[in-house]
Amino acid sequence: MTIDNSSRAVGTTPPPGGSPERAPAKVVRLRHPWRAVFAVVLLVLVALFVIDASQRTAYDWPAVGKYLFDRRISEAAVFTLLLTVISMIIAIVLGIVLAVMRQSQNPVVKSVAWVYLWIFRGTPVYVQLVFWGLIAIIYQTIDIGIPFTEPWVSIPTTAALNAFWIAVIGLSLNEAAYMAEIVRAGLLSVDPGQNEAATALGMSWGKTMRRVILPQAMRVIIPPTGNEVISMLKTTSLVSAVPFTLELYARSRDISVEIFNPIPLLIVASLWYLAVTSVLMVGQYFLEKRYARGVGARPDTPAGTVPTGAMPAVELDAEADPGSLRHGGDAR
Repeated sequence: MTIDNSSRAVGTTPPPGGSPERAPAKVVRLRHPWRAVFAVVLLVLVALFVIDASQRTAYDWPAVGKYLFDRRISEAAVFTLLLTVISMIIAIVLGIVLAVMRQSQNPVVKSVAWVYLWIFRGTPVYVQLVFWGLIAIIYQTIDIGIPFTEPWVSIPTTAALNAFWIAVIGLSLNEAAYMAEIVRAGLLSVDPGQNEAATALGMSWGKTMRRVILPQAMRVIIPPTGNEVISMLKTTSLVSAVPFTLELYARSRDISVEIFNPIPLLIVASLWYLAVTSVLMVGQYFLEKRYARGVGARPDTPAGTVPTGAMPAVELDAEADPGSLRHGGDAR
């Protein structure tokens, strides 16, 4: 058997216009015995933990089942969801505004946004919530009117803001600082040429953001935003600093004080947090899948083919002049 310069075997007659048929390669799966051993050890450890936990009297599983769907716990879970949803909506809107301010060419606007982020990212959220809980002491009334003159309307702070809305303000203002950086990272991930092309087509700034920039930036914004929503759900357990005691953790703590048994109520609160977090993670998955459409190679495109509308590759003609190019057999 002879070998030609193209390193292909001669002796088999290739079909017209094609290469000789080859037998499909046999794939042999590599053996990894230590992986199986490690998996068995993990399963044994998990089984031992479950068996041990089921027999521990301190967990008091009957009390867990009793209070898992208690009306007070269910109502507290609803308040926790309300705190999470309302705070995140305000934080996302304010975060978009701050992200745009950070990219402004006006140094005053840019500095104000930077100082906001510096303050709210640099202090603990619990300290901020305690501060907001004392807002009625600092500002006894909310005055509306021209500064340094008699106010037109004066409302007592305690009447205008109850503990729930103070908690919402504290959570949303803190979260807005983090959302601003997430949104800014998403905007910076879009190629500047997209904005230039939209401007060349006569699109306004608002339309460019809605139709061109934000749809592409969402692919980067959605994953960390989903993490922030889950984090906000758990951060609501700190609003007792306001104090707001109708959320899930505070209510389960109050019940545990009544029955002098904190462990089963902690398990109840954890199960509710895990259930809501699981739902949020599923929603995050589908959002990421939606905004990731069109990213990467199409799985239904065979290798070596050019998708419809794509420009074919241009190669150099070795036998022609070095300055000429061959495109589909025609020199250009």
